[in-house]
Amino acid sequence: MNTQLARLSAIAASSSRMIIGLMSGTSLDGLDIALCEFSGSGTDTQVKVLHFTTVPYDQSFKEELKSISFKSQVSLQRLTLLHAVIGRRSAEMVLTTLKAWNFPLENVDLIASHGQTIFHAPSSLHQLADYPNATLQIGDGDHIAVRTGIITLSDFRQKHIAAGGEGAPLAVYGDYLLFADATENRILLNIGGIANFTYLPGGMKPDAIFSTDIGPGNTLMDQYVQLNYPGQYYDNNGAIAVQGTISKTLLEALKENEFFGYPFPRTTGPELFDMQYLREAQQRSETEFLPAPDVLATLCEFTAWAIISAIRKTVPDQTFEIYLSGGGMHNPLLADKISKGLALTLKTTADLGIHPDAKEAVLFALLANECMAGGNSNFGDKNSIPNITMGKISLPH
Repeated sequence: MNTQLARLSAIAASSSRMIIGLMSGTSLDGLDIALCEFSGSGTDTQVKVLHFTTVPYDQSFKEELKSISFKSQVSLQRLTLLHAVIGRRSAEMVLTTLKAWNFPLENVDLIASHGQTIFHAPSSLHQLADYPNATLQIGDGDHIAVRTGIITLSDFRQKHIAAGGEGAPLAVYGDYLLFADATENRILLNIGGIANFTYLPGGMKPDAIFSTDIGPGNTLMDQYVQLNYPGQYYDNNGAIAVQGTISKTLLEALKENEFFGYPFPRTTGPELFDMQYLREAQQRSETEFLPAPDVLATLCEFTAWAIISAIRKTVPDQTFEIYLSGGGMHNPLLADKISKGLALTLKTTADLGIHPDAKEAVLFALLANECMAGGNSNFGDKNSIPNITMGKISLPH
């Protein structure tokens, strides 16, 4: 047997696995790195997050990523080159971070890399009858494996699409395996660039799970800040928006999109919710000359409305708790709007034992653990939650 395949077999058969999860979201701000120790699989999964950090991207690299992200036309040469560059950079960040943690490289069994989403194209968005759902993440796993010497799993979303899903959200797998409870009804609300949530009714019944993208999370607010406040990438603590006044006419125009009439579950991305989306809403509502704080206040209200209305439409009328993760949880203005709109106090996944900033990186480490040692979880016959093993395997040599 090939020695690398023997190594894979030994990892799968081991009582525990040391896995690094890597996540870089649509905000393009940096690479989340979580070092996790797993034992078991499926609903018996146990995880300890030993270390977590976010390695920020420098401004020039952010601009390179922005130049090819969420656009229908980009430089094919730059896209091809960045596929390799992101893989190499991710590897170097892992090596540097392990050294800073004083954690031996040889003790890591696997790396699970989400990659950088460049374009997300569900059929509901591209509306081309002869084409399927599609998505693209770059950051080649072979580069990570070869440069670190660690077996790497990557490109998780393709299997989800191949099995009939839309490639997102994938959080439902980790949410169920790590956070489902025998008695408490839980909503795991992630507010990244795009907001999504998983509803986990008490009782650990996988066929009762519901998971969907909602619509804009931070993406419109972040893009607007980057366009109008040079050197800033987001509205820190909602400090700009809190100075503004909500424009009801702009708010209503922002709501006027067929996406919000699509049935749940659904998926979307910054390809829809971008500055063109905002400009068109401002033109329709004749609000092109609103002061920037007023626009941000309205975008924050729009995001809160999308989240609140999605939960109200899809979650049965019963008691539940909401556990937040994602960058939007750090915006107190947004969090307060959601809390008041749903009339409950928001918690975070820290209350369930996982740091909310680390949650998505931990999720992909969990998917790698399932690929190696699990694969037996059954979510019923739902197209939106296919029963699959995800991740392409890259061997170091």
